[in-house]
Amino acid sequence: MAASVYYPPVGFYFRVEFQGIPGLQRQDAFFQEVTGLSRELESESVKSGGENRFTFKLPTRAQYPNLVLKRGLFTNSSIIRWVNDAILHLDIKPVTVLVTLLNDKHEPLQTYQCVNAWPQKWSVADLNAQESRIVVETMELVYQYFTIL
Repeated sequence: MAASVYYPPVGFYFRVEFQGIPGLQRQDAFFQEVTGLSRELESESVKSGGENRFTFKLPTRAQYPNLVLKRGLFTNSSIIRWVNDAILHLDIKPVTVLVTLLNDKHEPLQTYQCVNAWPQKWSVADLNAQESRIVVETMELVYQYFTIL
């Protein structure tokens, strides 16, 4: 029996899903870039009386950066309506966002479940008549935490 060889997955084959946005179309969730899937343990420095050589660092809680999603500009999408409702009308409806890393057979390798995500920022790339490139929109979502499914 031959031993299988492990190859690390590629980072360009993934899927983004929004759970809880009404009227969501399949093409609404096509993104070219996802960043912000990281976590860090915050710490607190404590000075101890009589010990002047160093301070103690104690762990406090995990912290998560914003989830940043980039894609070609969609002029009419349910995700943009959800973003506009939150930013323009303060009608904030947190949803679960799933980012799934896929293999070459379209099978899920690992899924990151971002809990209670809501839009904090939306922007569109600079428009420039001297360049011929796709207009990219960027969404920044705040979320509480993520789990790996």
